Amino acid sequence: MTRVQAARSSESSWVTGVFLALSFVLMTLVFSLPLVVRSFLFQPFNVPAGSMIPTFLIGDYFFVSKYAYGYSRYTWPFSPPSSGRIWGSEPARGDVVAFYSPKDNSTVYIKRVVGLPDDRIQMKKGLLHINDVPVARERLPDFIGEEPCGPRGATGTRRWRETLPNGVSHETLDCVDNGFNDNTNVYTVPGDHVFVLGDNRDNSMDSRLLTQIGYVPLDNVIGRAGMIYFSVGGDGAGAESKFRAERLGLMIR
Repeated sequence: MTRVQAARSSESSWVTGVFLALSFVLMTLVFSLPLVVRSFLFQPFNVPAGSMIPTFLIGDYFFVSKYAYGYSRYTWPFSPPSSGRIWGSEPARGDVVAFYSPKDNSTVYIKRVVGLPDDRIQMKKGLLHINDVPVARERLPDFIGEEPCGPRGATGTRRWRETLPNGVSHETLDCVDNGFNDNTNVYTVPGDHVFVLGDNRDNSMDSRLLTQIGYVPLDNVIGRAGMIYFSVGGDGAGAESKFRAERLGLMIR
C-alpha cells in the first residue's frame, strides 16, 4: 500500500468513527428526550372523574408543569426517599395542582389550592371562607351537560364565579343545598401543607375529608396544571363520546 492510499484509509476510518459517534449521541438524545421532558418539564395526565367540572371535563388530557414549584422525590421517577424540594416555591391560591395522595403517596389527584400554611378554611352553607372572610362569588347561568352531580339530564347545575383574595377567579358548581361538606368546622392548614378543593364542590373528595385526603404536604405536589392538549367525551345526555376540538389549547386557570 502506498503512502497516499494509507493516508486515505486513515482519513476514511476517522470520518467513519466521527460519524458513528455523532449517530450514537443523536440516537441517545432522541430516545432520552421524552424521559427528560417528562422528568423535568411536563408530564401528561388525564381526567377520569368529574370532581373538577367545569374547569376540567371527564376525558380531558392535560400537561402538568413540573418545574413550577421545584422538584421533590415525588416529582422525579425512581427517586430515593427524601424530604424537601429543590428550587422549591409555594403554590398560589387558585392554582390547580396535581399531587400524590398523602394517604398512600401513590394515587394522583387534581384539585385547586385554596388554603396556604396557617390559613383558616371553613365552608358555611356551601360558601368558602378563608381566614374568617367569605370568598366573593357571583351567580352564573346553570351548567348544562357532563352530569357533574350524577344522572341529571339537561336539568342544569348551579354555577358560580368565585374570586379568591389574591384576585384569582374561577367557576364552581353547587349540586345541592346543604351538601355533606357544605358546612364544616374550621381547618387550620399546617406548615408546609396546602388545602385543596374540587371545583365541583358537592362531588369532590378533597381536603375537607381529613381521613381520605386532608392537608396536602408540599412535597407531594407534582406540579401545576397547564394546557389541555386532547379531549374526548360525551355531553352527559347519553351521547357517544366525541372529540372535543374546542377544548384543545385551553390554559387552566
